[in-house]
Amino acid sequence: MHEIENKELLKRELIIVTGLSGAGKSVAIQSLEDLGYFCVDNLPPILLPKFIELMAERTPSLHKVAIGIDLRGREFFQNFIEEIDKIKQDGQVELNILYVDAETKKLISRYKESRRQHPLQKKTGLTLMEAITEERQLLTGVRSVANFIVDTTKLTPKQLKKRIAEYFNQNEGPSFTINVTSFGFKHGIQIDADIVFDVRFLPNPYYDEALRPLTGMDAPVYDYVMKWEETEIFYNKLLDLLRFTIPGYQKEGKSQLVIAIGCTGGQHRSVALAQRLADELQRIFDYNIYVYHRDAHIESGDK
Repeated sequence: MHEIENKELLKRELIIVTGLSGAGKSVAIQSLEDLGYFCVDNLPPILLPKFIELMAERTPSLHKVAIGIDLRGREFFQNFIEEIDKIKQDGQVELNILYVDAETKKLISRYKESRRQHPLQKKTGLTLMEAITEERQLLTGVRSVANFIVDTTKLTPKQLKKRIAEYFNQNEGPSFTINVTSFGFKHGIQIDADIVFDVRFLPNPYYDEALRPLTGMDAPVYDYVMKWEETEIFYNKLLDLLRFTIPGYQKEGKSQLVIAIGCTGGQHRSVALAQRLADELQRIFDYNIYVYHRDAHIESGDK
């Protein structure tokens, strides 16, 4: 009797890992396996309904499952989106979709390093650039319904594993995650951001030779950025906006929110403001709050 009750209470979680080929799906699957998920990689989308049926039978080993799905076949695309809708409406499992993305230039570099052929090249004869563009277009609909989107362009496998652990190893803690990130526009906009703020209008510490080699995590730069009246006005308006909007994002079913703050190089202004914002949000909300400075050390020379 107690065994039946325990099975009934067992929470059933399904994570579908998808995204662009070469963006890091295999690393993501390995990371989830390390977190205790039963993992199946490269499951044909047509078999997804059968797998859901197995989970519905409340098999203990299938209460936490991660499935890697590769949408290479055009014939599966529409059915896959429909199946996602059915799973959500049915409510038998808690569904999250993790989408791994990367910039095209980086994907091309990775394929050249590995000397592998893109999956869409094998049957179509497309160039590598054409294959990546085609796959990105095919996956547009899936990306739009993903709970978690991770841009791996500048992440090492170790950093990606850490990010996955932050998202899914929560031990029944807060279920909503906010990532506050800083970046430099000269190094490319952050493609996985939900909200982007441009702070290039603020006074720039770069023009002070003593501050130039430092980052926004250093006190002299942080103090310089925060001492201006326009900084304080902007920050207070930004915080007020986020106080109002963040609960709405959670209410609408989002599991993750990425707030990106950009300046010219991603070294000074954006870093200081992202750090301050993350600390403030941690005090305001009972969510998982993480801060990540993508480009802070590129120009400072601190590797």
